Amino acid sequence: MQLNNLKTGTLYKNEKPHVKSIHAYFPSVAVLPDGSLLGMYMLGEAFEADNLQVHLSRSNDQGNTWHYQGQLNPDTTDRTTSTFGRLALTEDGELVANLIRLDRTAHPGQGLCNPETLGMVPAELLMMRSHDLGHTWTEPETVTPPLVGPVFEMCSPITFLNDGRWIWPTSTWRDWDGHQPNGNRMIAFVSEDQGHSWPEYFDIMHSESNNLIFWESKIIEYPDGRLLAVAWCYDEEAKADRPNQYSVSHDGGASWTTPASTQLTGQTLTSRLLDDGTLLNIYRRLDEPGLWACLSQLDKNGQWENLDQQPLWGHQSQAGTTTTGENMSENFAVLKFGAPHITRLPDGDLFVTFWCYEQNISVIRWFRFRIE
Repeated sequence: MQLNNLKTGTLYKNEKPHVKSIHAYFPSVAVLPDGSLLGMYMLGEAFEADNLQVHLSRSNDQGNTWHYQGQLNPDTTDRTTSTFGRLALTEDGELVANLIRLDRTAHPGQGLCNPETLGMVPAELLMMRSHDLGHTWTEPETVTPPLVGPVFEMCSPITFLNDGRWIWPTSTWRDWDGHQPNGNRMIAFVSEDQGHSWPEYFDIMHSESNNLIFWESKIIEYPDGRLLAVAWCYDEEAKADRPNQYSVSHDGGASWTTPASTQLTGQTLTSRLLDDGTLLNIYRRLDEPGLWACLSQLDKNGQWENLDQQPLWGHQSQAGTTTTGENMSENFAVLKFGAPHITRLPDGDLFVTFWCYEQNISVIRWFRFRIE
C-alpha cells in the first residue's frame, strides 16, 4: 500500500493555550455540493469536561486551511450539559448532525462514566439540520430511540442506505448506577422517513454471556447491498481488548453473521469502501503505538483479509497515549488520540481527520493522500 502525495495539517488548534484551556475532540467532515468542506468537532477544557460542546469550521481550499465558524448547538440554561455529535450529508444536500446531550447536573465534578459501574450520566439524543451548506441550522429535535439503552454511544454519523433508509450505528450503554436491561449490544436505529422517527433497529453484535462490549461501531454498504459492520471490542470479564470485530448482513440488516475478528489489534476502527472493493481502515493500534492505516478486503467467502498497513501518526515516540488497565473508565481518561473519520475529496483524495494531543494540547489533525 502506497500513500501517495501524503499531506497533513490541523483543522483546529487552540492558538493561545497560555491564555485559555481549549481542547478539541471527535471530528467529522462533510464535503459540500459547492466543493467546500465543513468540519464538526467538540471543544472544551478537558476530555470529559462539562463544557464540551459541538463546533464548526469551514474550508474553501480542499482542507488545507480552516476558518472557525462557531458553536453549533445552543447552550442549556436550566442544567449543566455537554454535547457530542457527528456530521453527514444527504444526496440532496441536506446536512444532518446527530447529537447526544449529556446531563452533568446530578454528578458535578465527575467524568462521564461512573468508575464503579462504567455507567454513563443521563443523556438524550438529538438531531439538527441545515439546508444552506451549514450556515444556519434548525433547533435540536428530540430523537426517541426504539429500545431502552438506557444511554447510547455517540460513535458514528448517520449512514444513508441506497434503499432510502437512514441508519444510526450505536451501542447500548448502562446508566450511572449500572442498569442495562438489554445488555451490551451493537445496534443501529433505522428510519424510513429521513430521520423524523426511528421506530426500528438492527441487532448486530452481542455475546451470549454479555461480557463483550462493542464500541465505535460503523456500517458500510457494498454496491451489491451487503452491509458490513465493524466495532472495537472490549472483554469486560477479561478486562482486555479483543481484536476489532466485523459482521455482515446479506438481507438489508434483518440478520447478521456472528461477530468475527479482523485480526487488527486496536480501538476506534473506522472503515471506508474504496472503488476497487478494498477497505481502508484507520484505527488506534495497541500492539504497536500510533494511528495506523490498513488495507483489507472481504474474500469470496466473506472472510476478512488484511493486505498491508502503514503508520500515520504517533508511531515513534508517543508513550502514554493509551493504557490497558483493568478499569476502563480510567483508561478512557488516559487516551490521547483516536476517533478517526474518513471522507473523499472532490479530486479523489482521501481525507482523514482525528483528534490527538500535540504539545499537551488536543488538536484536530488531518491527513490527505491517495492509495496506489
